[in-house]
Formats: sequence, C-alpha cells, structure tokens
Amino acid sequence: MGILTRFKDIMSANINALLDKCEDPEKMIDQYMRNLESDLGKVKAETASVMAEETRAKRELDECTEQVNKMQSYAEKALTAGNEADARKFLEKKQQLVSTQTALQQSYEAAAANAAKMRQMHDKLVKDIESLESRKAAIKAKVATAKAQERLNSIGSSVTGANNSMAAFSKMEAKANKMLDEANAMAELNQSQEDSDIDNLAAKYDSAPQDAAVDDELAALKAKMGL
Repeated sequence: MGILTRFKDIMSANINALLDKCEDPEKMIDQYMRNLESDLGKVKAETASVMAEETRAKRELDECTEQVNKMQSYAEKALTAGNEADARKFLEKKQQLVSTQTALQQSYEAAAANAAKMRQMHDKLVKDIESLESRKAAIKAKVATAKAQERLNSIGSSVTGANNSMAAFSKMEAKANKMLDEANAMAELNQSQEDSDIDNLAAKYDSAPQDAAVDDELAALKAKMGL
C-alpha cells in the first residue's frame, strides 16, 4: 500500500497552501499530477497482478472441485457395479481432494478480497485524479489571473510615475511662464520710465522757443518806453 502514500498526502493537502509555498504553482501542480499518473500506473499493475492471482486461485479451486465431484461419481458407479473396494479407493481420493479443496477455497477467498480492495483503490484513485484535473484547471486559471493582475499593478505604477512626471513638467512650465510674465512686466515698467524721462526732456526744449519770444517782446517794450 506504500505506493498510495504520496497520493494520500497530496489529497489531504490544502491546495491553496500549495499556492503560497511554491515558487511556481502551475509547474508544481503539473509535477504532482505526473506523480499521480505514475502512481496510478503502479496501482494498475498491482491490481492486475492481484486480479490474476484471484483468477488463478479460482481456476485451481474449480479444477479441484471438479475432481472431488468426479471421485464421488466414480465411487457411486463402483458401488453400483458391486465393487466396494474400488468405491472405497475413490472415496479416499475424494477425501484427500476435499482437504486440498478447503485450502484452495481459503486462498481464493483471500485473493478475491485482495482483488476487490485493489479494484476499489484503483477506482478511487482514478476518480480522485479526474477531480484533481478539474481543480488543476481552476488553479491554473487563478495563477493566470494573478499574473495578469501583477502586470496591471506594474503598469499602474508606471502610469503613476508618468503622471507624476507630467505634473512636475506642468509645474515647471507654469513656473517658466510666471518668470517670463514677470520679465515682460519689468521690461514694460522700464520702458515706461524711459519714455517718461524722454518726454520730460523733450518738454524742456519744447518750451524754450516760447520763453525766447517772451524775452524779445519784453526788450522791445522796454525800448519803446525808454526804459
């Protein structure tokens, strides 16, 4: 029964715990299934051997039973023919065969019980492997989903980083715009100051001709008045 030890261990194990412990659940599940298929092959071979033993024991028992019945028949025929001595010999042989028949009956019953037990274990193993096959598909689907989620998480981190970089870029762009606006405003203020200074200076010379005309007119008036 040692060939079923690994199978029993696997069947009693928590598959979800297996997902946590192994590095690659998908590969490990495939390996366990290959182990089970190997065990199933051994169980089949053992079952076939035990069933063959059952068949052999049944054949020997049937042959012995046939001989017992034959000796009984010969004894009856000998008595019918009035040959009591021959009948006794046949019955003595029958007794020997009955002892052998009893032993063969016990052997056959043991072989039949072993064969029934092996067939039961074989059938259970086949059924359990079929069940694990469906569970294997579910586990692989979970692993595929988990890997896809991991990729999404990785992409999400990259997107977050890109968004942060874009936000930083926009911040720098706003800062550059502010600097440009301030520079333009300062240039505008400087230009306004220069324009004002020029205007004041121009006004000084614009007023000079008017002052000279007044001076001339004042001198003429003095001359006329004899002053």
